[in-house]
Amino acid sequence: MPFDVRRFDIYRKVPKDLTQPTYTGAFISILCCVFILFLFLSELTGFIATEIVNELYVDDPDKDSGGKIEVSLNISLPNLHCDLVGLDIQDEMGRHEVGHIDNSMKVPLNQGTGCRFEGVFSINKVPGNFHVSTHSATAQPQNPDMTHTIHKLAFGEKLQVQKVQGAFNALGGADRLSSNPLASHDYILKIVPTVYEDLSGRQRFSYQYTVANKEYVAYSHTGRIIPAIWFRYDLSPITVKYTERRQPFYRFITTICAIVGGTFTVAGIIDSCIFTASEAWKKIQIGKMS
Repeated sequence: MPFDVRRFDIYRKVPKDLTQPTYTGAFISILCCVFILFLFLSELTGFIATEIVNELYVDDPDKDSGGKIEVSLNISLPNLHCDLVGLDIQDEMGRHEVGHIDNSMKVPLNQGTGCRFEGVFSINKVPGNFHVSTHSATAQPQNPDMTHTIHKLAFGEKLQVQKVQGAFNALGGADRLSSNPLASHDYILKIVPTVYEDLSGRQRFSYQYTVANKEYVAYSHTGRIIPAIWFRYDLSPITVKYTERRQPFYRFITTICAIVGGTFTVAGIIDSCIFTASEAWKKIQIGKMS
């Protein structure tokens, strides 16, 4: 007797004349197909979309930066002339720069009585401060008005990612116009290194920061100290990393197979139970009639 490979067929077909269609079975089949389509579209949407996974670790993520962080500052002082406004930078590595002017711009406000300072500069990755003051002015004013509005203070590369809502410009919009004109302002910043890695593996380095602030009028034994706007910063050892991920294709296929197989199996069980109950009820009715 020749070997017949059809013996291995586990999906043997039943002749149509041995099957019995029912209205209940048709209704369950339609619901089953609609349900499978809904789950398939949901899984397809999830497969196409990317998710953002975040993690924390201790390290300096941007080792190629040369130990520098780029800072972008935009601040308006509506009651201080541009000739008096300057930026000073200090840190624990011994840097002490008064009147930083590289990559900076001063825009007169209120017909020259005020000033908007915009600048991009670098700081070392050590604790320090930078401050807006009149220290670099040729002649110090008697009562400099340090009321101000901060439009932007950001560190590192700008990240434009909708799914990442971080404190990259935490001081943006800070309004101190109603504060004491003769008061100094201290902003204490804790800078957190942040890495964003897209699907291609490209990394972008930025920094978030938290902020606390205080306002005070300072005095020494010689009298009142000239006010300034201080930004004192320190770096956190913790790095936040955001990674774009997409569901693997094999997992998508596995899920689809589970959806189709599971739905058909459950629908078949429901249909079989309803059909069996219906047949039993018919027999009971026939028995009562006889």
